[in-house]
Amino acid sequence: MRDNRGVLRVRIDLAYNGTDFVGWATQPGLRSVQGTLEEALHKLFREPLRVTVAGRTDAGVHARGQVVHVDVPETPWARLPGRSDRAPHEALVDKLNALMPRDVVVYAACIAPDGFDARFAALYRTYQYRIADSYALRDPLTADWVLWSKHPLDVDAMSRAATPLTGLRDFAAFCKPRPGATTIRELKTFMWERVTQGPDAGLVRATIVADAFCHNMVRALVGASIDVGAGLKPEEWPAQMLASKSRVNSSAVVAPHGLTLEKVAYPPHDQLAARAVAIRARRMDEEAQEHIGPLSSS
Repeated sequence: MRDNRGVLRVRIDLAYNGTDFVGWATQPGLRSVQGTLEEALHKLFREPLRVTVAGRTDAGVHARGQVVHVDVPETPWARLPGRSDRAPHEALVDKLNALMPRDVVVYAACIAPDGFDARFAALYRTYQYRIADSYALRDPLTADWVLWSKHPLDVDAMSRAATPLTGLRDFAAFCKPRPGATTIRELKTFMWERVTQGPDAGLVRATIVADAFCHNMVRALVGASIDVGAGLKPEEWPAQMLASKSRVNSSAVVAPHGLTLEKVAYPPHDQLAARAVAIRARRMDEEAQEHIGPLSSS
């Protein structure tokens, strides 16, 4: 995607282990994923470049399928391959990975299609949460991204409890309150399974999909599910929490390290611009309401 200023919009796909980061967002003097990536881009393009991310992750949360975009000047972009026969996007991947620490990997880069916005054009984000609920499943080599539960979990009960939470609903009971901000979200998928094959075999795993999430929403949903699976709460408990719209007496927000952003999905190229415009307007309105605060009634 080129504009009339001689600037290209570039999409970058990356993954990271969030253990040693303070989260995605840059914080002065602290190690963040955004800061690490922007520092590398600065070295390559010799000017400060700011990236826009599909979904900010908190401290300790991981990503396999994170997406960002960055606007870069066309001339230094064309020079990236140097004397090699690589395309600029291939050279960018090679050069970024040469600058990345061991806990960040850049998978791909490309010139973004017209209308692409990593944040506002996204259709949905998919997260997974992994739990080991027996000593036999506790692997020290995967401890950074798997929660160890002291209770064996009833996965069928957790799945039944999760089903009523899907759909367009007010998740105030599962969100950290922010004055004036909406807590209405469309939860497309919320399912639990005991994985039977692959690298997660034996683990209890949640798959949670939504267009967007409010703060702490995913980890609060997981916390309520664990209380059900451990027999500490009845299956009706999460739905009762949802209906209450209150965080009072709610389940705990679980540790972040079991959570991974797996995928960000986008619409077809010819629908990107319309999606970005619509979602940007909605988010800006929410942020304006948050700044103003709830209107008082007379």
